[in-house]
Amino acid sequence: MPVKREYRQISQRAKSLLAKPEGVDVDFKREINGIKSRDLVSFANSPQGGAILVGVDEYTSRDGLQRGRIVGCEVDDSARLSLINKATDCYPIVDIEVVVENISNNAFFRIEIPPGNKRPYCTQRGEYAIRADARSRALYPEELLAMFMDREGELFLNRFREAVAQLEQRLGQMDHAFGSGMEQLVIHLDELDSQVRRTLTRVDQMTDSAKKRSRNMLQALRDSQDSIAGLEALLLSQNGNPAGRLEIMRDIRTRLDQLTENLNPTDGHNE
Repeated sequence: MPVKREYRQISQRAKSLLAKPEGVDVDFKREINGIKSRDLVSFANSPQGGAILVGVDEYTSRDGLQRGRIVGCEVDDSARLSLINKATDCYPIVDIEVVVENISNNAFFRIEIPPGNKRPYCTQRGEYAIRADARSRALYPEELLAMFMDREGELFLNRFREAVAQLEQRLGQMDHAFGSGMEQLVIHLDELDSQVRRTLTRVDQMTDSAKKRSRNMLQALRDSQDSIAGLEALLLSQNGNPAGRLEIMRDIRTRLDQLTENLNPTDGHNE
């Protein structure tokens, strides 16, 4: 839902800010010129962010508390542009939301500064500040280091997540390709097994004389059966090694070609 940028009266947000003294999340300024880039930086570096009310004077109430009194300010395009320029003078640029508030035709600005997601922020002069109590103070070295580490750590995690996602995608593609190859291999082994069984049946039906002449062929068929069993066991033992599985598949192809040749002896062997 888009945020309303101009109110004919005072919004609930402005009322709540005026009801409390200046602090870690609110600051009062009488004029636009009273806002410095350092003020914007200090709120952007704070965990909770904050707001600046421009056109508001600070005063002490009867009970001794500091409060804000609306005095109004110019809210034309020139004033808006001045605020935007102050934000763009920060590094990185501070994200601000400029809202116009009104009371009895007396307008003032409410500037919302959310906590930045690119901390730490600094001015063009290299000033790093943070909001503390009712003022802006310089960041301590350990605070500045912690912000840098948080930012770089988040960047590293994002790059790492992206790299892992790409790796998972590539592994998925490899597993799919290997799975398809394994299905074809299983079909090929089934066909060869059937061919071996048919050939052995025919050998058993030969006469004693034919069996004697075909002894070498029979031994070759049985050796081929042993080779198939050995290959299946080796394939299962290498299940977790993609590189090893590819090498095994090449070996299987070579041996299966030899097996096919053994299962289809030339006419000269049958004489």
